[in-house]
Amino acid sequence: MEFIAPELLAYCENHTSEEDELLLHITRETHTKVMMPRMLSGHLQGKFLELLVKMHNPKVILEIGTYTGYSGICMARGLSKNGKLITLDINDEIAPMVKGFFQKSGLADQIDYRLGNALDIIPTLGGNFDMVFIDADKANYINYYNLIIDRMNPGGIIMADNVLWSGKILIEEGKKIDKDTKVLLEYNKIVQEDPRVENVLLPIRDGIMLARKL
Repeated sequence: MEFIAPELLAYCENHTSEEDELLLHITRETHTKVMMPRMLSGHLQGKFLELLVKMHNPKVILEIGTYTGYSGICMARGLSKNGKLITLDINDEIAPMVKGFFQKSGLADQIDYRLGNALDIIPTLGGNFDMVFIDADKANYINYYNLIIDRMNPGGIIMADNVLWSGKILIEEGKKIDKDTKVLLEYNKIVQEDPRVENVLLPIRDGIMLARKL
């Protein structure tokens, strides 16, 4: 998932505002108690999300894929007092841990944490969105995009994580393409060709496709 030399990554992290004790605690707990800890957003991406929220000043953020709450807390920290984060996840087994992290963050009142299938929940949500962060099952990235694109306020930002998929999007001749890679290739193509947005693919961590609604 990392595309730069470890020394350069360390340099970047050393020149990024430090993680506080809560984020370090979430990282430790995720690595010791939760499967696939590599899914954690982590230091660089977390601070990027926080600063982007502070610059954009959204009233409503939708996060599709809470995992252990690291990215959600980072984004919630960038909200104004009247801002709200709606974060969706299907994994109820780690929900008590995640709720505990949200409580410790002091931002639980601004975080609407919902469990269930995002494809079912999103149509029930009222209003439009100013920012969306897609970081859930890759198979449904296009479905998520189709559900939210017309509900983005003008200037709204859609971010999709893992769009470089550990480099698998670079197709080697004769190599079989797995289903998730196919979906991500199609997702990137759809966003690139969508006249409703302007976009940039950022090589941060495992790739973030950032699209702005026109």
